Amino acid sequence: MNDERYILFDQYFQNELSEEDKIKFEKQLSEDSELASAFEIFKDLNLHLDNKFGNASERNDFKKNLKSISKEHFKPKKSKVVAFKPWQYAIAASVAVLVGLFFFQNINPKFEDYNQPENAYFTERGEVNDNLKVAQDAFNSKKYKAAIPYFETLLKEKKSPEIQYFYAISLLEDGQFQKAETNLVALKSSNSVYKNKATWYLALSKLKQKEYKSCKEILMTIPDDYENYDQVQQLLNELD
Repeated sequence: MNDERYILFDQYFQNELSEEDKIKFEKQLSEDSELASAFEIFKDLNLHLDNKFGNASERNDFKKNLKSISKEHFKPKKSKVVAFKPWQYAIAASVAVLVGLFFFQNINPKFEDYNQPENAYFTERGEVNDNLKVAQDAFNSKKYKAAIPYFETLLKEKKSPEIQYFYAISLLEDGQFQKAETNLVALKSSNSVYKNKATWYLALSKLKQKEYKSCKEILMTIPDDYENYDQVQQLLNELD
């Protein structure tokens, strides 16, 4: 492990770097892909702590426990280049423990594991509309970006919960989270048959953005008579 690296990451997160050092560090991130990758992992670990432990007090207690463990099991080694203080070794050791938890327990579920959009079947019900046919075929072929403008044209012509639902999924797949969630929230608040499906995808939107707490809160609003409630429970269990 590169102890200096993780200590630097922690100092950056704790806002302990000088403005000059902060600029220097951010420049290194933009130029060093390996460093940037390690930093992303460190950010995920901190995000996990925020979600796993509900408040700052619990989070700090957990980190203190890790540091206490590190003092028992990690001995500072002499270095000709850098001399570390004991608390800095504790941070590096704590990160080592966290990395182990992160990789070996596979803590957080992934959007891809639950994202299984159903196919659209607009035209099979006798509806003949060129835009509808193109939107349907593009969506079913997973060409979501191509489907979006056709769905938007259709919604201007006629507001349909079904079209709005598939439009929202297309936006989510394309990474347009704000617009996707606006449409999903509208469906969630309606009496449409797509109400619970929209709520499920609203939760998946949060999952895709790694907003695990929000994802869990939304999942808990889905009633147990939802047709895919087994998936809701499975995701809730993984988020615990």
